[in-house]
Amino acid sequence: MDLSKTHIQLVERVYKTLELNIAEFKARKGNSLTLAEKVLYGHAKDVSDISLNRGEDFGDFLPDRVAMQDATAQMALLQFMQAQLPETAVPTTVHCDHLIQAYEGANSDLQVANKTHKEVFDFLRTASEKYNIGFWGPGAGIIHQVVLEQYAFPGGMMIGTDSHTPNAGGLGMIAIGVGGADAVDVMAGMPFNTKIPKLIGVKLTGTLSGWTAPKDIILKVAEILTVKGGTNAIVEYFGEGTESISTTGKATITNMGAEIGATCSIFPFDKKGEEYLESTGRGDIASLAKENMHLLTADDDVVNNPNDYFDQVIEINLDNLEPHIVGPHTPDLARPVSKLKNDALDNSYPLKISNALIGSCTNSSYEDIGRAAFIAREAAKKGLKSKVPLMVTPGSEITRATIERDGYLKDLEAIGATVLANACGPCIGQWKRDDIEDGESNTIVSSYNRNFPARNDGNKETLSFIGSPETVIGLALGGTLEFDFLNDTLVNEEGEEVKLSPPTAEELPPEGFASTLEGFVQPKEDSEVEVVISPDSERLQVLTPFDEFNAKNYLEMTVIMKAVGKCTTDHISPAGKWLRFRGHLENISQNLFIGVNNAFSEESGTGINTLSNEVMTLPDLAKTYHENNINWIAIGDENYGEGSSREHAAMEPRFRGCKVVLVKSFARIHEANLKKQGILPLTFEDKADYEKIEQNDKLTIKNLENLSKGSKVTVSIQKEDGSVVDIDTSHSLSEEQISWFESGSALNYIKSN
Repeated sequence: MDLSKTHIQLVERVYKTLELNIAEFKARKGNSLTLAEKVLYGHAKDVSDISLNRGEDFGDFLPDRVAMQDATAQMALLQFMQAQLPETAVPTTVHCDHLIQAYEGANSDLQVANKTHKEVFDFLRTASEKYNIGFWGPGAGIIHQVVLEQYAFPGGMMIGTDSHTPNAGGLGMIAIGVGGADAVDVMAGMPFNTKIPKLIGVKLTGTLSGWTAPKDIILKVAEILTVKGGTNAIVEYFGEGTESISTTGKATITNMGAEIGATCSIFPFDKKGEEYLESTGRGDIASLAKENMHLLTADDDVVNNPNDYFDQVIEINLDNLEPHIVGPHTPDLARPVSKLKNDALDNSYPLKISNALIGSCTNSSYEDIGRAAFIAREAAKKGLKSKVPLMVTPGSEITRATIERDGYLKDLEAIGATVLANACGPCIGQWKRDDIEDGESNTIVSSYNRNFPARNDGNKETLSFIGSPETVIGLALGGTLEFDFLNDTLVNEEGEEVKLSPPTAEELPPEGFASTLEGFVQPKEDSEVEVVISPDSERLQVLTPFDEFNAKNYLEMTVIMKAVGKCTTDHISPAGKWLRFRGHLENISQNLFIGVNNAFSEESGTGINTLSNEVMTLPDLAKTYHENNINWIAIGDENYGEGSSREHAAMEPRFRGCKVVLVKSFARIHEANLKKQGILPLTFEDKADYEKIEQNDKLTIKNLENLSKGSKVTVSIQKEDGSVVDIDTSHSLSEEQISWFESGSALNYIKSN
């Protein structure tokens, strides 16, 4: 079967299941349903038994597909290989978009990436061929843009090993970013287990016009909800204002829902969705979706009385919405563009813009580039050029070929733009800069999604501001944060004062999208493919299954560290230079806990070796304990493991001998990842007990033989003086997850069942 697209037969099966599950769930609830409820609960493993307790209980769901980008796919595929299955249980794709560094331009940068990362790309390609996975090679496009163009469909559910997977919500999907271990479960035929999200409704009225773009909607939502306001919630957009927004514009909004912590975001299916499906060669799916609109939109009473159905409701009038820009250092520091000048002066931000960047998975559609090209075309006619380096990232080869055919790239290049590879590039830090020194304060503007310190170029002193592509082009032509393109004028080469015109552009190409699948590799049927991993590789390593449960390993465990304050996955397993070791568990384990603030040592990332009383880096300490067969426990503070979904933050401790992580509270994804790797995640019943644990204590889990769903776990603390203190802890393992724990990991359980 052709794996370059979603087939109508899959969509038909999904709609039949939704019809049955929605009817049963509505009867249980006894009320109307939001769109998010229809699609999410429509994918429940057992809709008759799934909890209605939003924001508290966990549930099992059955996604329709999995997508992985190249950085996270390495470890996910290495784990899947352990399951010893012939192919994935659901349609799956791999997209090579993260490992291409932006420097000189598309062709040169792609050549460098293919040489530098050849062994990784070869591994991903051959593993994809062996396990019947669709493979999109380097340059084929950014994962989320390709998914929207080829695979997304209204009413579907997918998970992806990237936090911006919710991009597909623009086409009415429940699309959730997860860690690689979650993806492996689904690829192996197991359900996706997650906390049942709360519901936030965003009512849109009015219509966007002038310079205002869909990006401005999510920037406004981020200002309202802040970076944490959407945590453990699905954001559902509704109201007549949604009908005027293009599908790719909706995807921009759902993509950046990750910046407010949302599980995902979703829009109803409408005429715009129908047009997008038809334009991307999926007219059969468009027709089927039209016939099933009742499954793909919220019930009327929800739209008319939203406060009765959502945990929180926000209303935004698009008629009054101004172009916004957010930053620096956080996506919820927002202001209208008209107030940027004064804000920049008041805060002493560097006014001169050093670089302007358009594209990324958030804003690289035909419409996005078209509106930016309109401004560039008009600017060139008026004798203007960009006053700063301007870089453009097309979202996919299909989009790139189309905008080249239609003249958009030429328009942008005419004002000085450099076209980068169809990849993530500077949006994820893959950007080689020669124009500034490390530590030099400077300002950049982009149409990307994230802007925390060092995100784009590794320099913590780069102040990154985010706006729409239109806003970025406008500021690039002015060259400074002081330029208000809405009201100010510029002086051209002839000394004339000129004013920029509001952009207009087609949402979809009138001549259709270019027909190309360049970079896609279809698995060969009946082919005995050998997965390519060199035994001498520093970047890839075949995994060895973790040991099964042994109660003796939970007696008198050593405390390796006690994290104080914020302890994110970046503290536990940082990225940066470690990105190249994503496929080599032993090598990447040399970053374990390197950013942790440990209560038992003065310098972050260090701990005390209880064997020698020597202060060591925590990675070296974990390695020492591992080599000496010492079982250990890690202690954490509130929201332990927040941030990225990377499973390395759970795999590394397990590899080095961690048996238990005991904290005040967990971040959702990290707790799930610990469970999958066979580490027992426990929380203090009394958070004050955190203070009772000291460096030289030995901790024993007393009643593991009686572990069951909802049971309490007693932890016995043996002090240096021989005294013993017992404390109560709790766990959130389901009965099936207890089976994972007893098997040693979720993968061990899969193999044995």
